[in-house]
Amino acid sequence: MILWWIGDAVLLLVVVPVVVYLLRGVLNAAKSIVPSVQAIATVAAAGSKDLDAGALLVRTQEQSIETIAGVANYGGSLDVILDDA
Repeated sequence: MILWWIGDAVLLLVVVPVVVYLLRGVLNAAKSIVPSVQAIATVAAAGSKDLDAGALLVRTQEQSIETIAGVANYGGSLDVILDDA
């Protein structure tokens, strides 16, 4: 009978506080997830807005090809002019 009382006392004085301490740590970690997720969501939304301009890159590529072709034609004309001189 006395061993039961000693076991109960050990349970209340040692095991329960340890379990409460560990559960509090788990609760704090769980609560810290929400602000982290919100911060990630904010950054992801801003990043997706940056990607909206991706469609404009196709037109930029077309303009670059046209410009390079024009410069190449000018360089070819220059060769003809300089050869004649």
